[in-house]
Amino acid sequence: MSILVNKNSKVLVQGFTGTEGTFHASQMIEYGTQLVGGVTPGKGGTSHLDRRVFNTVADCVKETGADVSIIFVPPAFAADAIMEAADAGVGLIVCITEGIPVQDMVKVKNFIEGKNTRLIGPNCPGVITADECKVGIMPGFVFKKGRIGIVSKSGTLTYEAADQVAKAGLGISTAVGIGGDPIIGTPTKEAVELFMNDLETDAIVMIGEIGGGMEAEAAHWIRDNGNQKPVVGFIAGQTAPPGRRMGHAGAIVGGAEDTAAAKMKIMEECGIHVVQSPADIGITMAQLLKK
Repeated sequence: MSILVNKNSKVLVQGFTGTEGTFHASQMIEYGTQLVGGVTPGKGGTSHLDRRVFNTVADCVKETGADVSIIFVPPAFAADAIMEAADAGVGLIVCITEGIPVQDMVKVKNFIEGKNTRLIGPNCPGVITADECKVGIMPGFVFKKGRIGIVSKSGTLTYEAADQVAKAGLGISTAVGIGGDPIIGTPTKEAVELFMNDLETDAIVMIGEIGGGMEAEAAHWIRDNGNQKPVVGFIAGQTAPPGRRMGHAGAIVGGAEDTAAAKMKIMEECGIHVVQSPADIGITMAQLLKK
């Protein structure tokens, strides 16, 4: 079944003809993603990568039936791009763009509230259902088909976790890079909940980082719902000094519960199998599934 995307997903690209859009759209097509068209205002009616280009998302959705959008536009225009896609009725919006102002994301969150759409990101690597559909910038060859779900704040650790899982003889159902900004569309708990309800996901890898309370919220939800599936957890930033932003805009320790140690303690208390290094993710998962 997978979550969010599958072989039947119809994907459009916003910022289709730009450098980033062109490169990653080509990679997605090569992976087998059903990429049906793209949007670049002013270039409607032309062709790019053997797909039609439209001036608006609404036009593209109307003509192609696209139900997923991936956004490669500069930070100053990304919020408008998200809201345009939501307004056009796109069910899943994946925003790759990094550096969107926080106040812009506040407007976006308010705009999509109550709409029948889900936002992944921004500042994320995207979503991939192994061997079916890639909507993002991740290296597709790393993701082997299987029954382990991955939810991660970190892009590179998403790939590392997938590689460790594959080396342990397992594979991935879907991997979701939720993004590391202070305001994102889908927090850790919501992604975990989707995996818990997926019949083709047997276990979950949950990767977090310092800053914010998403991991604790997800851990408490997992505990309160009976630890339905095994969860292996890792928190990046264990050696980060307090008060300093590390990498992602959301990765800054604002209080005692924001540290890696505090998050790992909460996760362990809630029944999550916490590892000290991403190199232990695959081995730990394989051991849990043998029990």
